[in-house]
Amino acid sequence: MTTIGVLRILLVLAVVFALVRPLGAYMARVYMNERTMFDPILRPLERLFYRWSGVDPDEDMSWQTYSIAILLFTFAGMLLLYAFQRLQAVLPFNPMKMPAVSPDLSLNTAVSFATNTNWQNYGGETTLGYFVQMAGLTVKNFVSAAAGLAVMVALFRGLTRRPAPQSAPGGAGGSARAIGNFWVDLVRSSLYILLPLSVVLALLLASQGVVATLSPYKTATLLEPVSYDEPVTDANGKPVLDAQGHQKTKPVMVTEQVIAVGPAASQIAIKQLGTNGGGFFNTNSSHPFENPTPFSGFLELISILLLPAAVCYTFGKMVGDTRQGWAILAAMTLMFLPLLVVTEWAEQAGNPLIAHLGVDQRAGPEQPGGNMEGKEVRFGIADSALWATSTTATSNGSVDSMHDSYTPLGGAVPLIMMHLGEVVYGGIGVGLYDMLIVVILAGFVAGLMVGRTPEYLGKKIEAFEMKMAAVVVLVMPTIVLIGTALAVATPAGRAGASNPGPHGYSEILYAFTSMGNNNGSAFAGINSNTPFYNDVGAVVLWLGRFWEIVPVLAIAGSMAAKKIVPVSPGTLPTHTGQFVVWLAAVTVIIGALSFLPALALGPIVEHFLLQAGTVFK
Repeated sequence: MTTIGVLRILLVLAVVFALVRPLGAYMARVYMNERTMFDPILRPLERLFYRWSGVDPDEDMSWQTYSIAILLFTFAGMLLLYAFQRLQAVLPFNPMKMPAVSPDLSLNTAVSFATNTNWQNYGGETTLGYFVQMAGLTVKNFVSAAAGLAVMVALFRGLTRRPAPQSAPGGAGGSARAIGNFWVDLVRSSLYILLPLSVVLALLLASQGVVATLSPYKTATLLEPVSYDEPVTDANGKPVLDAQGHQKTKPVMVTEQVIAVGPAASQIAIKQLGTNGGGFFNTNSSHPFENPTPFSGFLELISILLLPAAVCYTFGKMVGDTRQGWAILAAMTLMFLPLLVVTEWAEQAGNPLIAHLGVDQRAGPEQPGGNMEGKEVRFGIADSALWATSTTATSNGSVDSMHDSYTPLGGAVPLIMMHLGEVVYGGIGVGLYDMLIVVILAGFVAGLMVGRTPEYLGKKIEAFEMKMAAVVVLVMPTIVLIGTALAVATPAGRAGASNPGPHGYSEILYAFTSMGNNNGSAFAGINSNTPFYNDVGAVVLWLGRFWEIVPVLAIAGSMAAKKIVPVSPGTLPTHTGQFVVWLAAVTVIIGALSFLPALALGPIVEHFLLQAGTVFK
């Protein structure tokens, strides 16, 4: 790895960690309904939203009501996005006359964006018009991210609230099991946090050359015309064969190129800040109109990590002990940095098959060295590996290189990041509430070891919380492994993989891992725009989101009704370095127990085969 690459990585991480405290503190003020700098502008607009929608902002919801609200809201948004795609041909702002999207792809895309996954089985610039991109995808990027933040804050309240006295059922502490108001949390997350940050980032990205226009695509005349042989087909699209049975071709001369443009800057901003990851263009953040300069790449990398890291400090402020937030952030970082180093090392070491041919893959003044397949030369290995590790650690899913072209160990790290449950640092809101579930499990195990009733933040962890935590931990591996098994056992599933052997298996495993974790990135070597992957994937996407959210809200409601237990000499401290290491260890153990056999069939065995010089054909 070059010195510049190392310094760039350190700079990105330094800026992110420097912003954790101020941004986290601001978010805590937003959720605790304290005054912020934006109140003079946004408070009247917030009240207007409530009045128009008939929402009572003072209503405190039980966890059941909160769950129903988020499920109905997401389902309604999914139906609306599905309708937008099916009606695209008659909708405005479609200068390139994009036709309606097929039913199975519309369903998959609608579920994907409604669940904050942004798994894309299509090329944005060849499939969707501007109206669907703006009113459909960009809006879902905001509200799906805000919904994740809302669930996170509801769990915070459950961990800190005291049950109201019997004489005052609606006392200041909230009614028993009440965890807040979903509609208020949704509006405040969107209005006070995501919108201001997105406006600033969109303007900065536009200043760097990220396109932001409603004009039709541009046509440019090529300085050097290109010719190629085009296959000949009949009226039904079937190949026309010659006397020898070979498909006929005809020479074609290309003198012009169509350049896709559009209102991309706004979608790129929220896709990164909201850990959505859906690209306006097919090649995502490797496209020069999504990520044109070193500074734009720097901004987008910071945006991927910023909010998932900052909410740790928000948690500490809201529970009244910032050490708790710092401890969780430290545990996340303890897992993130070694895996980042592995990715960097594996990619810089290069492809062993090429090394066997005597090719020099060392970095030097005239070459970047290492495995540059699938990577932009302008980014290099350092930026590409940092992006790949960050995007799968945070449930972001955007890419600036093709993970399918990584070395087996380099490609294994994005898989491992998702297999850990995307709690390092996790999706916006989602990563932290998933990590808090692991905290509860770690506290439970530690409590049993010393013979005490397990506690966290002064509240006892009992049978109900453990049952719900087990559901949260087991749902993702279950749907990922079942989906992968179904794909490798059926012709329709195997047909999607573009490679044989372990690598083809890794492509399928990655696809279902990405969908089951609501990540959205892909190995980019799998053809998933088929009825099988669209339909099965839609089910996996929905279950991956809500089979976790509902149990998390159930834990929040249960904890909200519990009394605070005074600290005693036997209380397990959850802010120390010892607990940080224990939390990281429990996270890794859960991930290893769930997915190590699956990884052994894919990237691990592929690594040893490449070292031995074996290639599957």
